[in-house]
Amino acid sequence: MTLPDEPLRLPLSAIPDGCRDWTTVRAARWSAALPPRWTFLRVRRSVAAGLATLVLCVGALVAMAGGLWPFVAAGFAVYVLWVLARPELVWAGAPLLLLALAAEASSKSWALTGFGVLVVLGSWALVAVRLRARAEQLERAVAASEGVAVAAPGAGAPVRRGRLLLVLGLVVLGLGALTGGTAGFWGSAQDQEGAWVFTVFLAGLGATALTSARLARQRAGALRGVPVPVLRVLVRDDAQGGTEVYAADDPAAERPLFTVDLASFDEDDDEDEDEEQGGEGDSGVGDDDEDGDELRRVLLRLDEDTVGPVREAVLYGAPFDGAEVVVVSADEDPEQPPLTEWSAGPVRPLSPDAGRRRVARQRELAAGNLRLELRGRELAEQQTLVGKVRCWRAGWLDWLGTALVLLWALWLGLDWSSESRASWWRVAFVVVLGLLGAAHVAMKLAWRVTADRSGVWISGLRGPRHVPWDELRFVRRRGLELKIDWQEGDWAVSAPRWGWLQSRRGLTHPYDALAAELTAMRLDAELRPTGESGAAERGRPLWPLAVALAGMWVAVLVAAR
Repeated sequence: MTLPDEPLRLPLSAIPDGCRDWTTVRAARWSAALPPRWTFLRVRRSVAAGLATLVLCVGALVAMAGGLWPFVAAGFAVYVLWVLARPELVWAGAPLLLLALAAEASSKSWALTGFGVLVVLGSWALVAVRLRARAEQLERAVAASEGVAVAAPGAGAPVRRGRLLLVLGLVVLGLGALTGGTAGFWGSAQDQEGAWVFTVFLAGLGATALTSARLARQRAGALRGVPVPVLRVLVRDDAQGGTEVYAADDPAAERPLFTVDLASFDEDDDEDEDEEQGGEGDSGVGDDDEDGDELRRVLLRLDEDTVGPVREAVLYGAPFDGAEVVVVSADEDPEQPPLTEWSAGPVRPLSPDAGRRRVARQRELAAGNLRLELRGRELAEQQTLVGKVRCWRAGWLDWLGTALVLLWALWLGLDWSSESRASWWRVAFVVVLGLLGAAHVAMKLAWRVTADRSGVWISGLRGPRHVPWDELRFVRRRGLELKIDWQEGDWAVSAPRWGWLQSRRGLTHPYDALAAELTAMRLDAELRPTGESGAAERGRPLWPLAVALAGMWVAVLVAAR
């Protein structure tokens, strides 16, 4: 029996001769070479994209007010994305942005131009510190391996890294070209100016994706054909689908060194071989079933916010901020051979403080999940004593969130369509937005979930849908969203949530209570309702409400014009 703090063992045959342990002491030297926190070493890609979009919106407003050239406004947004997520491009982007600001200096205010120059130069220096630290990280990782280098497994496999980014970059560049090519057909001069701002922004995003694809492919290719440093480490899958890497003597997983997204290409190779053989025999079907079961297990872990066990592993390639690596690790099933996985994303180092905070959040989340599980069983046990059917429905939090969305949509729709000279595409966009949103709003206002002896009934536009208990996969709340997933589909709604207020006041969010109680029923048949629900308890179709909301939206727009 494996103890909680005992890692899953990697077979000795999978460990290269002479491979050194990356101990806590050596790993601490590597972590000491990381750049300071103010260099934005650990900024999520979603945060970087969000900040870039915010800068684009603000810059576009300033540009339209005559305070900044539209190209510079869009350039700043792309530049922010580079500083946070792709620092290698700052060396080329900063001089170009400075030249653009210099060209505008004579016609714009010196205060605005000077502020822009200060931001560019400051971020340029910031990126220089971050990139210089990479060389030190690489040097200390190589020193930890004590000169032991071997060829990475699967070195003869084709380089797949960067394919998705390449396609994404080409698509975004195509959208940018389309936007720029049709800018002259947009209604007013203000719309045309906005189109050019968006064009430059899309061009920058496309260039970012293409450069990222090239760097990822280049670094992944460098692991093939030549010996690379190897280190013995411990790994664990986190709740977001990534992999945390720990020192070899940290079995309790107290201090993650870095995170990296990993992917195995063995399944793809097997599928290619099956296609070449023309699908002969029945083995391909069985393999597909096994792959599907494995995928469902992975997805189930992601949605349940659980982390995997600690496993022994061998790390091929010296890690640094943005590096590509290969990891050979013990499989969670001891009867299976070791897993060989290539990085599907760059290495993201964690400072000691960030690593400890990450572990603390995971433990707090696990403790919260345990409390909710106990609370769910308690609620389910109480329900079995007072009623034969259990119903949940939209409440005041759902209505509050819907009201906020409707106010924003109403302001946007009236602002965009009420002008007498508003272009046709504005009016069409606002109308389509309202028609599509009517179904979403109807669901948020009047959703209902009913549990009875046979399963769960979930409200929908065409009527409630029945999900038998044995087909229900999971029910969970993550962020603002409540999601119910079953074998043939899923259903989700969202509502405001203030985690700090709930923890401080000891409150339970309605979505958390629903997910906990329904999960307890799913896992324990004795806690399920004993009666059959009727039509009134299951709820009515929501399409009449959606049609009424769509009609009201169109009526408001017509009245505004």
